[in-house]
This record gives sequence, structure tokens and C-alpha cells, in this order.
Amino acid sequence: MAIGFSRFEFMIAWRYLRARRAEGGVSVMTWISLIGIALGVMALIATLAVRAGFRAEFVDTILGANAHTTVYVSPQTITNEFTDDVYVVPGRITDYEAMAARLAEVPGVTRTAAIIKGQVMASANDSSNVAEVFGVTQADLEAMPRIVDPATSEGELARFDQGIAIGSGIARELGVGVGDRIRLIAPEGARTAIGTTPRVNAYEVTYIFSAGRYDIDRTRVYMPLAEAQSYFNREGVADEIEVFVDDPERVDEWTLPLMQAAGEGAQTWSWRDSSGSFLSALDMEDDVMFVILSVLVLIASMNITSGLIMLVKNKGRDIGILRTMGLTEGSILRVFFLCGAFTGIIGTIAGVVLGVLLALNVDNIMAALNALTGGGAWQPEVRGIYRLPADLRAWDIFRAVALSLTLSFVVTIFPARRAARMNPVEALRYE
Repeated sequence: MAIGFSRFEFMIAWRYLRARRAEGGVSVMTWISLIGIALGVMALIATLAVRAGFRAEFVDTILGANAHTTVYVSPQTITNEFTDDVYVVPGRITDYEAMAARLAEVPGVTRTAAIIKGQVMASANDSSNVAEVFGVTQADLEAMPRIVDPATSEGELARFDQGIAIGSGIARELGVGVGDRIRLIAPEGARTAIGTTPRVNAYEVTYIFSAGRYDIDRTRVYMPLAEAQSYFNREGVADEIEVFVDDPERVDEWTLPLMQAAGEGAQTWSWRDSSGSFLSALDMEDDVMFVILSVLVLIASMNITSGLIMLVKNKGRDIGILRTMGLTEGSILRVFFLCGAFTGIIGTIAGVVLGVLLALNVDNIMAALNALTGGGAWQPEVRGIYRLPADLRAWDIFRAVALSLTLSFVVTIFPARRAARMNPVEALRYE
């Protein structure tokens, strides 16, 4: 049996697919199969694109406003020799400039930055909000792409050393804008003769940013490093050293070199440590969604089997005549295989076109749904990011096409073999 397809086999298969009115049932089944495959492939491509886009946006918002990994010193336990009381002293980096320089020399590290971190209560206009203060230098703040994006920010970053930069969420909840002043209240503040009292300072808002993450915009405040050291009583020290590498996806490979460069007692905490469980859940969800949608494509492909079985039954007389004219079983098998393959190929092409169009317009679709539902279709406080992007990847399109065509070809084999093995004498007995 020849493996290739002959021209007359394509011609016969194409004619069989164009059923006459008397064979309308076959035509209906063909259209149902084609539409089902197209919708299945469309859903698969659009879902994979949205899932890939969601992950890419989520990771980008993390890396655009946070360090790839941070180096810190483990807390120390001190025992009072007179009272035997045990105290836990938070880890502080006293030689932070020297440590940052050593970390910057590690191959693959692109930038390092010393920071101060602290929790405060921000208040203005009779409103208050919990905030997390990051003490950084202006140069380090300017190196954060999500923070300095002019399309999503207000104010002058050049005036950062004269005030503070706050997230758009804090600005919205406190009702403040650029040039307004807000009060920051720290529980561990000024040291006095009677103990430590809360520190209350007022700062001018010189810059308002949007990092693309709801939780960051709602809690993040940037303060000049020197002012943060004074405000939190940490003169001459830093809490952490932020480290940025050239390949954040492989940040775990820098853990040991960074700890060795930092010295004894140093520890690391990467963006994968903080968000790894969520990313793992996303990867598992991608696999589950692919399997579920693959079942939908399989169900649509099974309609090809039903349509071909009906076609074989209606074309029994034609099969008998073709066999008596000299066509081999292989030729008959290839003719009916082509009938199913045509349906699968056309449905797959239509599904790819529809899936790509849907993925490219997912932002407009979500905007329309939000308008219809009053903003309930996409809630940033739940999802963390403000939009549902789509990332069309060639690999995802290839997977969807390969799955659809493979299933379409496989389910076609059984009815095609049945047609090929039909006895021409039995087919023509009652004709």
C-alpha cells in the first residue's frame, strides 16, 4: 500500500464532503465537527495566552518594584549575664556599603542597594492607612522600572530627597496629591528619659507612583535613605541589601555565591521564596486547564467519527463500485481518512484564527465585561494586578494545533478502516 496520497483520492474525498441535499445528515455532522473543533482550539489558545499573560504580568510587577533577592543578617540572641534574660536583637548590617560592594562583584549581579524597612501608620485628611516604608537612595529608586514609569506616575522624582514617594493606592485612600503633606507615625520612635515614644513626622508628597500591583500601591512608601535611618533610629546601619541579577528566573543559582560574598551570618530571600507557591499553583493550573480543554477538543473530534460512519454507510454503493474498478483497500482508506482530515484541518485553522483574535482583544473584552458588571468582572484587590493581559506564544499555538490535528487524524482511522474493509460484493448485492 502506497503511503502517499494520489490526486484522485483528494478529489473523491472533497466531493464526498460536499454532500447533496439527500445526504444532508452527513453535511450537518461535518459542520458540527468543524465548529466544535474550531471552538475547542479557540478556547485552548485563548486560555493558554491569558494564563501566560497573567503570569508574565504578575512576575513583571514583582520584579519591576522589588529586588530579585535580598541579603540580610540573621537576628542575634543575647543573654544578660546579670539577670539571665534572653533578648533577640534584630539583624543589622553595619558595613552595608562594603557588603553591597562585595555583592556587586559577584558574576551576574547587575546592581545592589542598601535599604531600611519599617512599618508606619500614614494619616491625612482624617484618614489613615498602614504603610511599609522603604528607605532608599534616589539613584536606587530611579533604577526601578515600574516605579519611574512616567505613564503611571505623578510629580517630580528629582525632588525625592525633599519628601517621600507614595503609592497611588495610599494617595487615593488618604485623599492626597503631589504637594500635600501626610503624617507618618512609627511605634518605635524617639528615645527619651522615660523610654521610647512613637515618632510622628510630616512629609511632603513629592511623587506618586503605580507599580501595577494593588498590594504595593496600597502600602508602599519610599523615603530617602538618610531620613529613614534617622526616622527609625538606625543611623549608620541598613536592614537589607537588595540584589538584582541578569536572569531573575534563575535567581536561586546566586544564593550560595551571595551568601559567601556577604560573609558569616548572612541569609538570602528571593522573589521566588516570597511568590514561589503562587507561581507553582499557576503552573499546575496551566497543566490542569490544558488537560480539561484537551478533553473538549477530543469530544469535538469524536463528531468526526460519527459523521464518517454515516458517510461510509451512505457511500457503500460507491465503495463497491470503486473497488470493482480496481481501487485497493489502501486507496479507500486514504479517501475516507482525507474526509476526516479535511474537517480537522479546516476546523483547526478556524480555531487558530479565532483564538488569536480573542487573545489579542482580551483587554477590550474585559473592559466591556467590567462596564456591564459595574467593575465586578476583574477585581484588582483579589487578583493583585490591574488588568488581564494575554501573551501569545508560538509554543502554545503549536501545542493546540498539534493536539487538534493528532486527535482529528486518530479518530478518523477507525471509520476509514471500516470503509476499506467493506466487501464490494456485499456493498452491491442489493443495488
